[in-house]
Amino acid sequence: MIYTLSLNPSLDYIVNVPDFQTGYTNRTTEELLLPGGKGINVSTVLKHLGVESTAIYFAAGFVGAEISRRLEAYGIVTEPVLLPEGCSRINVKIRNVEGTDINGRGPVIGEAYLAQLMERLRRLDRGDCLVLAGSIPAGMSPTLYGELMAGLSGREIRFVVDATGEVLRAALPYRPFLVKPNRPELEAFLDTQITTDDALFDCAEKLQKLGARNVLVSLGGEGAALLAEDGRRYRSRAPQGKVINAVGAGDSMVAGFLAGYLETGDTAQAFRMGLAAGSASAFSEQLAEKDAILELYQQINEWSE
Repeated sequence: MIYTLSLNPSLDYIVNVPDFQTGYTNRTTEELLLPGGKGINVSTVLKHLGVESTAIYFAAGFVGAEISRRLEAYGIVTEPVLLPEGCSRINVKIRNVEGTDINGRGPVIGEAYLAQLMERLRRLDRGDCLVLAGSIPAGMSPTLYGELMAGLSGREIRFVVDATGEVLRAALPYRPFLVKPNRPELEAFLDTQITTDDALFDCAEKLQKLGARNVLVSLGGEGAALLAEDGRRYRSRAPQGKVINAVGAGDSMVAGFLAGYLETGDTAQAFRMGLAAGSASAFSEQLAEKDAILELYQQINEWSE
């Protein structure tokens, strides 16, 4: 079973506002209200691909209840850790004004509720997969993912970590099955610039030496690269298409990789499915559906060595 963890989920209020101007009353022409958070996005795309998962997350107030209601309506199994105070986030995203988001802070998570989370995670068993995705909420330790992984050591659980900076660094000693930085994140983590494929794979090797087993690097319009645990290198350009909404593309890549790997056990097929899912979401208004993913999958020809 795949489990996804979202420490600070949200309702994403996504709007189009033509001719947006500061200091004036602006009106929307289109609106969407979707459950958000990197782990939740992974669960959503897995569901589209016919792969079951359980979404674990903190939920507070009426927004937390609405997140749960919408996920359950999608058919996603939910296991929220309920917080008695505060309110889960509402994030406002102005789609036609590039890079303009207003993200809420979310509720304060006390030690007692972290203990509840750890108690839930201890039910995971050998062969299960836990996706740890996204930043750590303010006020919580940047080593939290590492601490959660340490508490599950020895259970042969596949950890997937999509995080950056000190959060990623603290997780690497626990041998995550997959890490998925994008190129700017990888450059920042290793304090270097990546200008060639050789340099890209050299950086991926450094992550492996620090503990990562498979390193999947998303490259935006340039596609993706994978350094597999067995040392094989995979690289492909992105399939052709018009980018409509890049939000969630990286999470979709993680979901596609997991779906492909669990079906075949083959990292080459997992890589293709990951790139197809990430690209399909970037080419869609919302997170990609199965048919769009499979159509792009047929277009991807990776090279490997």
